[in-house]
Amino acid sequence: MLIRPCIVLYPIIMIIIPRMPPPLQANTFDVLPWRKRITMFKIAGGWIFKHFFDDSAIFKELADYYNKGLFRFEFKTVGERNKALKLLELRGFEVELVEDLRGYAVKLPRYSKYAPVLKNSMAMIETPEWRIFLMKDLAAVEEAERSRNEG
Repeated sequence: MLIRPCIVLYPIIMIIIPRMPPPLQANTFDVLPWRKRITMFKIAGGWIFKHFFDDSAIFKELADYYNKGLFRFEFKTVGERNKALKLLELRGFEVELVEDLRGYAVKLPRYSKYAPVLKNSMAMIETPEWRIFLMKDLAAVEEAERSRNEG
């Protein structure tokens, strides 16, 4: 006698189907919003960073700390720095604090073209042979390295 598979499997299927989980839904995990990054450096006189703010309201809130001559923000005390950190984080920025400047410096021969490097630098010193720049972030370091190798 030949038993049809569907007749045998039907009772089993009817037991399994009510226990099956609901159909899969699209993954709906929370995605964190993209945050702009700012690198803030510790130097002898306090903390500094360089950034162009699209929102002038943020600039106005930090204007007291802006050094027009060096095109950067400067904070002389930890309290000033912490106030700025809180403001920046509330405005959607992620701030990286850097105390070890190694890896952020770029050295160019004294008489080479340096204008493209200067715009993304935060500080510069000159020696008889070299110009040494502190860059505003690692992306600026990479760009300066490419510029140096191309020129």
